[in-house]
Amino acid sequence: MSTEQETETPMVEIRNVYKRFGDLEVLKGIDLTVNRGKIISIIGPSGSGKSTLLRSVNHLEVIDKGTILLDGVQVNRPDMKGLAFERHINHIRQNMGMVFQHFNLFPHLSTIDNVTLAPRKLKGMDKKIARELGMELLNRVGLAEKADVFPNWLSGGQKQRVAIARALAMEPKVMLFDEATSALDPELVEEVNLVMRGLADEHMTMLIVTHEMGFARDVSDWAMFMDGGVVVEECTPEKLFSNPDQERTRNFLRKHLGDNH
Repeated sequence: MSTEQETETPMVEIRNVYKRFGDLEVLKGIDLTVNRGKIISIIGPSGSGKSTLLRSVNHLEVIDKGTILLDGVQVNRPDMKGLAFERHINHIRQNMGMVFQHFNLFPHLSTIDNVTLAPRKLKGMDKKIARELGMELLNRVGLAEKADVFPNWLSGGQKQRVAIARALAMEPKVMLFDEATSALDPELVEEVNLVMRGLADEHMTMLIVTHEMGFARDVSDWAMFMDGGVVVEECTPEKLFSNPDQERTRNFLRKHLGDNH
């Protein structure tokens, strides 16, 4: 298979996905294809369904209808029950790194142990090899010197960079970022964005929910504006941010970027 063909193999496919919470329908027939090595940003107001969509990709939210595939393998399997499904979803999640808004580090474990826990427990990796991998990843996010420090001693930006290193430790096929910088003080946002830009340079497949418009415009191959549980508009970031077709998109961007976007 040529490199060009590989690039065009869908890594994530979301087909006609619906999700409701009680009477509230939060996803209304979402379709999205994320090709290998591509970066898709999803923007939109609070409550538009962005985070629910991302959480559905690795089955943290169970969709009501539709199909989600990772590298050709169906994630949601209504036909599969019990232990068989648990094994299936655990295998899927090992191939998806997810970074949340609130870090979710284990406070009782050192930085290096947070990073290496999953490879040791889920892949049975030798402790010494896991530590070498962990140090390599901490070095990559600029935190090698914090390896034996506990999370309470880290800033928000440092915690989020550890969370990214932890997600990368499983060597995932795709990285999912759910508002990874929204809980951070403004001066800490860029240090996390820099790590994400580095992953973009390495052609890591990424699906990013973000309110950082400049970042989304700079790093994405494709951008999607959601509102009210539907995709209002999707296109290249250049077009979406400079000349969107839809009035709803224009109004949203005006609020977030001012009149001169």
